[in-house]
Parts: sequence; C-alpha cells; structure tokens
Amino acid sequence: MARVISVEAERFPIAGTFTISRGSKTEAEVITCTIRDGDDRGRGECVPYKRYGETMEGVRDAIEAMRRQIEAGIGRIGLLDAMPAGAARNAIDCALWDLEAKIGGQPVAADICLVAPSPLETAYTLSLGEPEVMAAQARANAGRPLLKVKIGGDNDIARIRAVTEAAPDSRIILDANEGWTDDNIVENLAFAAEHGIALIEQPLAAGHDAILRHIAHPVPICADESVHEAKDLESLVGLYDAVNIKLDKSGGLTAALTLRDRARELGFGVMVGCMVGTSLAMAPAVLLAQDADFVDLDGPLLLARDRQPGLVYRGSLVSPPDRMLWG
Repeated sequence: MARVISVEAERFPIAGTFTISRGSKTEAEVITCTIRDGDDRGRGECVPYKRYGETMEGVRDAIEAMRRQIEAGIGRIGLLDAMPAGAARNAIDCALWDLEAKIGGQPVAADICLVAPSPLETAYTLSLGEPEVMAAQARANAGRPLLKVKIGGDNDIARIRAVTEAAPDSRIILDANEGWTDDNIVENLAFAAEHGIALIEQPLAAGHDAILRHIAHPVPICADESVHEAKDLESLVGLYDAVNIKLDKSGGLTAALTLRDRARELGFGVMVGCMVGTSLAMAPAVLLAQDADFVDLDGPLLLARDRQPGLVYRGSLVSPPDRMLWG
C-alpha cells in the first residue's frame, strides 16, 4: 500500500512559565508528522524555534511540501539531500525511523545502540529569574543530581551564588543562551569555576565567540546555538569543549548520529538536549544519548500534561521509550 502522511499542530501547556534570556512562554507548540503504510504508523515530533527563523506555519508548510516525495517512498538518507537541517526534517526523519521499526518488527535501539538502552540521568531545568526566585527553584529541586540553570543577564553572578547555595549537592549546568559578552565572560567563568559549575552552555552569541579561543576555560564550555550539523564542528575546535546535540537543530536522528560520532572523533564532549516538547520528541533522543556525557531531556517534566503513553520518569531518571510511544 502507498504511504499516507498527515501533519498536525499541537499545543501542550507548560507548568507555570518557562523563561530564558530571549523571553518567556507558557505552552509548548509542536508539529507532529505521522506516516502510515498499511496498518503501520510512524510518528515524529518537532518544535519550531524562532531563534532559527522557524514558525509553526513555516515548519508545517515545509513538511507538506515534501508530501509527494514522502508518499512516493523517500528514505531517511534521501531526506538529508532533499531538505535542510531543522525542525521540519526532524519530524519526518523520526517518523520514518518509527515506521521502519514498526514494519520490520525490530526496535530502533537494536540499530543504533551498542547495548540494550538503559535509564539515563537527565538534567532538570530552572527558568531565568531574579536570584531569590531562582534560589527557591533550586531549593525545591535540590534533591535532583543534575540541574540546568538558565542565566544570561547583568546579574548572573548573584544568580550563580543563589542557586549553588540553595542546591549544594547538585551538579549544575549554566545555560546563558548567548547572553554574556566579551566584557563579562572572564569574570563570570572564574566565578562559575569557584562555585563548582560543571558545564556552561553557549555563553556568547553564535559567530561572535572568537574570544573563547584566547581565554582560559576553567569550566568546560559547550556549544549549542553554534552547532547544528557535523559540518559545523571543524570551526569550533579550540573554541568549545563540548557540543549540545538537539534533533530539531540537526534535522533528525539520522543526522544527529553522524554529528555525535564526528564530535567524538574531534575530541568534543557530548551533551544531548531538547526543546520544550513532549515525550514523543524526547524518545529518539533518549536512544541517541545512551553514551552522552550530559543529558538534558526533561521537556515533559516541564509540561502540565504530556502525551499518553509517555516516557517514564522516576525522579531524574528517564527510561528508554516503549514501542507504543516510539521506535
């Protein structure tokens, strides 16, 4: 039977408000791509991201523009040439992985994981706010082993002090979302090192980070907005110590696997992260992250409601996906 594709825009409320240096939101807006082949169905979810010029309408249109090729049977490798990296390609690619697993009766994990996948310790993200507000968030989650703290403003030293004092036993990742400058980065890095920070994500704007090659890295620095595909990595050697791989940036699991392997070859640490989405978006990333140095796949924990069935979270441990969800 011929393939049939459907595309749906969905919204899931966030528990409260999620704030980073670029703004706040109260719901996760996602696009879900479903590809059917007879009785089998594969699904993929993506999160359009304004920072990269994406909109819900634009991503949906980009998927719809591929309808003829998808329904004619284009595969994941062909998709890499047919579409640019980004959220739209991610949704299609992950739907194709899921469909292949359903048709073939073999889980995706069997194809991409060296050993049977196991639960992973994920970071839990704290929104940007005033130091006292962030201290309260940290205190409420001080039992979690790994916290990711959104910063990126003029008062970050106070924020770092507040969260480290409120959660003294947690390892902490700072995510500046391009919010630091050449004028404050050296001081901020030194203060972060003094307070035991484990990793700092994207402190400077992508393309305006040359200073990283010439200053000390007392805390490892991880590229996020600066890296999308494997072809980006060569230029980041000497600037960054690690890279954050997100399926919505790489344009799907297929490209993300190549990105991960090339990053390892070049000596980068690997973090696997996410946008704020549901368990369907996290599921393939959980498999990708099986050997990652840092895992940040807490999207469903930030939602007021998730898909059902969803991933199983026990505290900060996220289990591999059940086949009813994905893969």
